[in-house]
Amino acid sequence: MSTTQSERLRELLEPLVSSQGLDLEEIEVDSVGRKRVLRVVVDSDTGADLDQIADVSRALSAKLDETDAMGEGEYTLEVGTPGAERLLTEHRHYVRATDRLVKFQLAEGGELVARILKVDDEGVDTEVPGVKGRKATARRLAFDDIVRARVQVEFSRKDNKKEEEA
Repeated sequence: MSTTQSERLRELLEPLVSSQGLDLEEIEVDSVGRKRVLRVVVDSDTGADLDQIADVSRALSAKLDETDAMGEGEYTLEVGTPGAERLLTEHRHYVRATDRLVKFQLAEGGELVARILKVDDEGVDTEVPGVKGRKATARRLAFDDIVRARVQVEFSRKDNKKEEEA
C-alpha cells in the first residue's frame, strides 16, 4: 500500500474511530488473489468489546462505500483489536500494558523480560521476576533504552489479589 493511500485512509477513518471512543492503531491493505483485504486495528485504554467493534465496523464500511478511498474492485473490511502479543510502539501502549509481562530488546544489547509496574513520560518502572527462588528486582527503563517491546502471553500467572487475601 502506498504511503499516500495509507495516509488518505487514516485521515478518512481516524475521526470515525475516535468518535466511537477508540484509537486507530493500524491500517493494512493486503492482496489475497484478486481480492483485497483492509485490516483496521482499534483499541482503547479499557479495550474494545464486540459491540464497539461491530459499531465501528459499520461506520467505517459506510464511509468507505461513499468514497473512492479503496478504489474500484472488491475488498473485505476486517476490524479487530491488537493481538495478545502486541508490539508496544506508542506511549499509550505501554500504559495499557501496565501489570503485563513484556519482553524488551535493549539498546545496550540483550533482552529483558519484566512486568511493567508504572509508566511516565520518560520511561517505565519494571519488576524483573526472580529466578530459581530469588526475589523479583525493580528496574527502571528509559524509553531511549528500549529498541523493541512486546507483550508476553502468560498462561499460569497467579492472581496477586488472591494471594494477598490468603
